[in-house]
Amino acid sequence: MKKILIVEDEKEIVKLLKYNLEKEGYLLVIATDGEAGFLAFKKSKPDLVILDLMLPKMDGIEVCKAVRRESQVPIIMLTAKKEETDRVLGLELGADDYITKPFSVRELMARIKSLFRRMTSLDAPASLKVGKLEIDLEKYEVHLNGKPVELSSKEFTFLKILLEAKGKVLSRDQLLEQVWGYDKGLEIDTRTVDQHVARLRAKLGTESERLMTVKNIGYKFKAG
Repeated sequence: MKKILIVEDEKEIVKLLKYNLEKEGYLLVIATDGEAGFLAFKKSKPDLVILDLMLPKMDGIEVCKAVRRESQVPIIMLTAKKEETDRVLGLELGADDYITKPFSVRELMARIKSLFRRMTSLDAPASLKVGKLEIDLEKYEVHLNGKPVELSSKEFTFLKILLEAKGKVLSRDQLLEQVWGYDKGLEIDTRTVDQHVARLRAKLGTESERLMTVKNIGYKFKAG
């Protein structure tokens, strides 16, 4: 379970973030001023920090600098549009992304997931072997019993995301978002996912049974 530290002094924003992030399964640590935020960071060792720019006791810029002296944990900075200079400074000091207030919760969720995917890809091995399948994640190549399997770029990305989930079930909406991107995923019918699964199964031959349907939810890839 991923742990997210929220450093924010506006109660309504904290309430909004808490509700939506916990619903997505994240474990939360909350601080309402900069000093408490940095102490919470050192104590809880979060996987990601959501950091407001304007904070009492210690502002977001100082917290960002302090965190960066100790860790490369991803930081999303919350800013007001009028604070453009400070926002740029925050990015220069090591924030990974920023989002302006008022913000869309769906957009923030998408950016969080994007950062976690980026972290996963950096830590991921260059190739995987699953049964009789060999998947080269850098060359975008798949072999079955030593023979190449021709996949489209979308089919390969689809397979890669399922493999990276390590047996976790992914809903059709999650697959749409991750394969086609946040904005495009909103416009594409979920039947597109089923069509890609059917094509992948046809190409994976004897290993197609690993791509499993979870009724009324989505799909998972059985690696073991």
